[in-house]
Amino acid sequence: MRLALALCLVATVVGCGVGAAASTEESSVTDLRITIWPEGRDKGNGGTYTLRCVPARGSLPRPGAACTELLRMSRPFRPVPPDTFCTDLFGGPQEALVAGTFKGVRVWALFSATNGCQIARAKRIGFLLPGFATAAGA
Repeated sequence: MRLALALCLVATVVGCGVGAAASTEESSVTDLRITIWPEGRDKGNGGTYTLRCVPARGSLPRPGAACTELLRMSRPFRPVPPDTFCTDLFGGPQEALVAGTFKGVRVWALFSATNGCQIARAKRIGFLLPGFATAAGA
């Protein structure tokens, strides 16, 4: 009887380990679609890039470097808090949309250069926004 209980316990622990590994793998998925509109969404003419990490691949330039930098960040797509005072600085008409999954969490983040806070937010992930002049430091 004790042997049967011990075997059930071992089977349960092993089963939990397998399940935990699967959910950890799913929660670490980073798969993004990045669309850049250099003249703003109204004008169209956007370009789209993809990025998938582990292993790093996609159409974004230097996907390995982008994944390394991105995966070090905890909340790269967080919005500007609504009660934040921002400088009235216009950085240009460019806009970008990042959508997909970051570390297993769905993301949908729109970036612009409409004020100092939005410019700083775009600069934080500038390595993901090719052609977004403000994000590149221009």
